[in-house]
Amino acid sequence: MLTDLVDIDGGTFRMGSTRFYPEEAPAHTVSVAPFAIERHPVTNAQFAEFVGDTGYRTVAELAPDPSLFPGAAAEDLVPGALVFHPTSGPVDLRDWRQWWQWVPGADWRHPFGPGSDIDAVADRPDHPVVQVCYADAAAYARWAGRRLPTEAEWEFAARGGSTATYPWGEEPAPGGRLMANTWQGRFPYRNDGALGWAGTSPVGTFPPNGYGLVDMIGNVWEWTTTRFSGHHEMGGGTQTCCPATGPDPALVQALKGGSHLCAPEYCHRYRPAARSPQSQDSATTHIGFRCITGA
Repeated sequence: MLTDLVDIDGGTFRMGSTRFYPEEAPAHTVSVAPFAIERHPVTNAQFAEFVGDTGYRTVAELAPDPSLFPGAAAEDLVPGALVFHPTSGPVDLRDWRQWWQWVPGADWRHPFGPGSDIDAVADRPDHPVVQVCYADAAAYARWAGRRLPTEAEWEFAARGGSTATYPWGEEPAPGGRLMANTWQGRFPYRNDGALGWAGTSPVGTFPPNGYGLVDMIGNVWEWTTTRFSGHHEMGGGTQTCCPATGPDPALVQALKGGSHLCAPEYCHRYRPAARSPQSQDSATTHIGFRCITGA
């Protein structure tokens, strides 16, 4: 069953920010046409329905094309994906390789690899699907008769009609109330859990925004069709719609929303204006997506 759509009237808003990271600048005025967006990210159960109907195999389930990775050792060119592993203690936060590991056999059904006892469909049907790259998200969207959002559409929806730093106001946790699934503790070695969830959480665990959308902030990063650049490009930037032949590791898309791995000391990107670069072929334990229709 596809996710319910929420109608968004569209309009004009101030996109971006100059208060946090340089890639969010400049703040600029953008107009978006009316569209409808899925109320929550695509779940494991929904992705399983797509796979069952089409026989689709995600990029993480296929061996990488050697021509795209010249010089790579043959033993490294096997199906798999990136898996987050907490460190044993404080580390240099400039080196992400200390907490990300390539795990052969990791995929959307087994997000932590074949050695894990977690089956995404059986154990986490209502969690956002992860270990899906840009091409996988686009394939699901085509099957659903929908599409992926542009960065501007996504940010407009995430703000929920608000102009504040967060969709709910200026404080990350107003009155001590946790509003999104983000890292609680000290990154990347101690996570006390967000309402008990140290990792992804069931969609809708945290409050909706002003448009009734859930998990626009935190839980998982979400793919957009906008090509990432080091700052906002006036005119909306370059769009990359629905790759038909697989992902290109040389192309980088803009992710939005932050994830359960975002912490104030490392990744203060659990805000509508925040953005992050990710190559099209990336499949990780903290990236998912949702679809839209219209325009």
